[in-house]
Amino acid sequence: MKKVSIIGAGPAGIEAASVLAKQGVQVILFEKSETPLKNIQDKAFLFPNFQAAQEIADDLSGKLLADGITSAFGVDITDLKWQGTEWKLIDSKGQTYVSDAVLIATGYQVFDAHRKEELGYGIYKGVITSLDMEQMIKHGKIVNANGDQPKRVTFLQCVGSRDEKSGNNYCSKLCCVTAVKQAIEVVKQVPGCEASVFYMDLRMWGQGFEEMYRMAQEKYGVSFVRGRISEAAATFDGRVQLKSEDTLMGLPLKMTTDLLVLMVGMEASCGTKALGKVCDISGEYGFLRTVTPHLYDNETGRPGLFAAGTCKRPMTIWDSVNDARSAALAIKDYLDTIRIEN
Repeated sequence: MKKVSIIGAGPAGIEAASVLAKQGVQVILFEKSETPLKNIQDKAFLFPNFQAAQEIADDLSGKLLADGITSAFGVDITDLKWQGTEWKLIDSKGQTYVSDAVLIATGYQVFDAHRKEELGYGIYKGVITSLDMEQMIKHGKIVNANGDQPKRVTFLQCVGSRDEKSGNNYCSKLCCVTAVKQAIEVVKQVPGCEASVFYMDLRMWGQGFEEMYRMAQEKYGVSFVRGRISEAAATFDGRVQLKSEDTLMGLPLKMTTDLLVLMVGMEASCGTKALGKVCDISGEYGFLRTVTPHLYDNETGRPGLFAAGTCKRPMTIWDSVNDARSAALAIKDYLDTIRIEN
């Protein structure tokens, strides 16, 4: 029986494993963390229907119980070698594994907001990231630096994305809609709180996203300001003073807020970058390079080596899941081909 190794137990890795197992393929799923789906479990609710992230995580986790799937948590695959007819995988402890095909699904990591020193993350308690806000929303405890409910919360888009200074010129795709979702949740949990979003331009590209943007304004009173925040500083009472510009009005702005939320973008994970170099499939910004984004986006150009999900570029969860299904079909075709040849 043919065996496939999948590296990464996020939405893409788990979905691909599930599809392959149903096709009678033996799958071993490697995850360097002790638990799967860390990036989902960091979230509270997911757009556009505000479904609890934990529900989705539970659904995906249940697929790991299927026959044909072996999960190996706490195993960090650091090297891959093609040995004529199969792949040899080596983990951080030197243990080796052999498979007929490999799917890399090592996902993403969020931009480290400490790199934007002018915004004060890690310096001022009132400056947090979108991940920090997700945790506040998830636990129903949105508070400012003094532990009180905020009267004003400000969201700043494109932190670590579309930014030459940080080295990431690409759009992370999810930040715009995440800010809208979080602003709505803030107003829901803290009635009377003023929520505002600073943006370069809003990219509400998905089904239901434009409707959610309009609902944020019309039902929840969220305000949107086209402009960039150039500097953040603490005030004597623990608030955050912002210097910005309204680029539509062409006027400088100075305001104070109880919380400044930095919408951090997506970057290639350390595992993605490392395996990309090892396998010589590194693409732009450390994401993995595939044959073509149109017809062969799961294929790397190397025999039996495939890629799926956010190891290639920023994606939503449903993008990642659908991409994983596509990758599973490509892998099954490959296995059938080598079975016939042998």
